[in-house]
Amino acid sequence: MSSTSVSIVPATAEHLPAILELMRAGAVGALPAAAPATAPDDPAAFLAAFEAIRAAPETDLFVVLDGALVVATYQLTVLKGLGFGGRPRAMVESVHTRADRRSQGIGAQMMAHAEARARAAGCCLIQLTSNSARVDAHRFYVRLGFEASHVGFRKMLKPAVVAA
Repeated sequence: MSSTSVSIVPATAEHLPAILELMRAGAVGALPAAAPATAPDDPAAFLAAFEAIRAAPETDLFVVLDGALVVATYQLTVLKGLGFGGRPRAMVESVHTRADRRSQGIGAQMMAHAEARARAAGCCLIQLTSNSARVDAHRFYVRLGFEASHVGFRKMLKPAVVAA
């Protein structure tokens, strides 16, 4: 594994097209099955979600830059709860690295960044979920010290029907 010199910065609206491209390239289920209203040529829903993320004090969205090129992205959310003595937890989501930039140390730098941010927020643990099809990603996370400790479940929700 080589190490690449990159910078990790908060995402801006200008980064959004590159973030969506990364997500589409690595998607196992989130974007391909998206509703037509969220198609690439209609970015309004994504821009609204991006602005909501930026407005949420508990959530940050980052990009990894090699010069001006977005090569990776991740989202970090600090979760409050009663478990663990009321201490917060950090949730890492939407971790994506360009396929041609994997195995260069970028993912490890990104996860070290996430862990440092979680520690700074007083979190007692950092957690993530990963699609069961992502076997290589699972080996990567274990190598970084993560434990496969839970079985995840999800249920896709249909939009609520509003009575007229």
